[in-house]
Amino acid sequence: MTQEVWHRRTEWPLTVASLIFLGAYSTQVIANTDALIVELLIWGTWAVFVVDYLMSLALAPQRGRWFVRNLHELAIVALPALRPLRLLRLVTLLRVMHRVGGNALRGRVLTYVLGAAALLIYAGALAVLDVEENAPGSDLTTFGDAIWWAMTTITTVGYGDHYPVTLLGRCVAGGLMIGGVAVLGVVTASVASWMVQAVAEETQAELNAAEEPVQRELQKLSAQVQHLTALLEAGNTDRLSSQREES
Repeated sequence: MTQEVWHRRTEWPLTVASLIFLGAYSTQVIANTDALIVELLIWGTWAVFVVDYLMSLALAPQRGRWFVRNLHELAIVALPALRPLRLLRLVTLLRVMHRVGGNALRGRVLTYVLGAAALLIYAGALAVLDVEENAPGSDLTTFGDAIWWAMTTITTVGYGDHYPVTLLGRCVAGGLMIGGVAVLGVVTASVASWMVQAVAEETQAELNAAEEPVQRELQKLSAQVQHLTALLEAGNTDRLSSQREES
């Protein structure tokens, strides 16, 4: 068993666990409930991620280097008490989105960015609603308001009609702003790349169309030169033969 084989075998089970967690956590936050079944599902998925982290660490060829490079994995399993940070477990879904995009680089980037943006908006709305819905003086008390706030925040619009009043809520807002800038930057770069490639392909097609008559003329001239060369060689051969017969 290697780490690569482990990740390949557990990718879909971890994705299912992430979706179960997302459903349970959404129910807990939106319904503002601490029902036992919801808590069991949340802690059950946490146990699954703990096992995955320990196996990945145990199977890593260089454990120290893997530990340092995967501190976000440690945060996913080591911070269950901070409820908004539980949403870091949804990073597992991004691995699947990365593969669904296909082999084309632009397809992977587009799928990954759109999926990450939707997940970021939803997770940000859940996180801010979780810490704000019961806070004194907060106006982020419904999921609809939280989604609207997340959309205006990730796009850096910030109407100001809704805003977090708690420290943790403002930390969520800061992370959402940074993530929004990164997502919009990737989208802008992807669109610019597509436009540059489209213009380059159109320009190349025009150049090929313009060069086609020239290429045909060059082929004709090359054929004529070869024909004349053959005639000259044939004439020289006949002349040499005549001189030999005379001598």
